[in-house]
Amino acid sequence: MNALISLVLTFSAQAQSKTAPAKPAAKPAHEDAQLYRNTTFGFRYQIPYGWVDRTRILQEGNEVGKGEVLLAAFERPPEATGDTVNAAVVIASESASSYPGLKRAEDYLGPLTELAIAKGFHADGEPYGLEVESRQLLRADFIKQLGAGSVGDKTISDKLTMRQCTLVSLAKGQVLSFTFIAGSEDELDDLMDGLHFVSTRSPTH
Repeated sequence: MNALISLVLTFSAQAQSKTAPAKPAAKPAHEDAQLYRNTTFGFRYQIPYGWVDRTRILQEGNEVGKGEVLLAAFERPPEATGDTVNAAVVIASESASSYPGLKRAEDYLGPLTELAIAKGFHADGEPYGLEVESRQLLRADFIKQLGAGSVGDKTISDKLTMRQCTLVSLAKGQVLSFTFIAGSEDELDDLMDGLHFVSTRSPTH
């Protein structure tokens, strides 16, 4: 089963038991500090300002030859709980051979949906294909209701809604998954706007 996304969901689903003290975000040393580039698969992602990078921590769970976490960024440290959904962006690659019979992105929906349900999510609409900058992707959306909790001595009665959107494509024998987690559809759209696909061809100059 998809151990990589399982790690993502475990890291992200923090209940609102208390609010961690906010720390001022450090200013990037240069404008590219928040830009992740992947020349192998031809894409880049603009990490939101002030987010924390936990890629190396999640990479510790990589299985050699099976999968790799390429990027794992969170709005706040996953270990610091708060009273809002901890938005996240996780990009991973897995060997298509790990899934017998997988020939199309659609074949990945079964394992993905099964795992999401096991983590308390349910499907939000039917998966559908979309084109992002000439790249064909498959989109699947999931939703999870988080229970009410408390922040210090203050009780929060409103439930939070955690939304997950995963974009899937096949490239070079790998399943690429782009997973976005947020508390609203608008937040999801903003996170997805940071993803851009580029040509994998070498420059001529």
